[in-house]
Amino acid sequence: MNRIEKSREKYKELFGDGVPAGYATDPDLQDILTRFIFGDVFYQGHLDDKQRELITLVVLATNQTLPQLGAHTHAALNVGLTPVAIKEAIYQCAPYLGFPKTLNAITEINAVFKDRNIGLPLESQKQVEEDNRFDKGLAVQVEIFGDVIEKKRENAPSHQKHIQDYLSSFCFGDFYTRGGLDLKTRELLTLCILSALGGAENQVKAHVQGNLNVGNDKETLIAAITHCLPYMGFPRTLNALQCLNEIIPESR
Repeated sequence: MNRIEKSREKYKELFGDGVPAGYATDPDLQDILTRFIFGDVFYQGHLDDKQRELITLVVLATNQTLPQLGAHTHAALNVGLTPVAIKEAIYQCAPYLGFPKTLNAITEINAVFKDRNIGLPLESQKQVEEDNRFDKGLAVQVEIFGDVIEKKRENAPSHQKHIQDYLSSFCFGDFYTRGGLDLKTRELLTLCILSALGGAENQVKAHVQGNLNVGNDKETLIAAITHCLPYMGFPRTLNALQCLNEIIPESR
């Protein structure tokens, strides 16, 4: 199949038999969009459609492009993602986007779930309690990043140590420990969130190494960043790839 045929087939798999609304007003732009996203990008690399839709959801949440987030929530369900996996992907955004943007995304997703007769609330995926969220979060942090975490904690100025505590207990304890998504998936989604944010290159580099440590190889990371391209544009994509190549040089 050529990319026009592939884009039509992929669009139908994701969204059904409907025609994109853009064809009524901007057919040229819609052709470019549909053929690039669904004829080119969706076939680049070895990610499956479930992984691709999770990536799409978190990047759209990062961008706060909420109408498209709603459409891709339908697509995510259509390719077999569970409501729990979809919700957990958006919950994973909270430490990086903040709560207001995360809640905006959750509101959009809940509207789709209501439209699809998916009952709320979903089954809780919480796996920590108040007395162990710090310890469990720190353990996940060390699993991802290694001994550097303890050094960062030791070197933090005394009046900033609470930030390191929040990282362990909140970011990693409250979110990374949750069920519904495995650690490799959460770390891959985090890389995509940070790449889409822009201006977070130090964190992108750290999470490139974190992805490598949990078993996501360079080809997987290239495929994930490539999949972000239509939603976050070339500048942030190229910046993310530069970070990736700094941490994992081509010779490795």
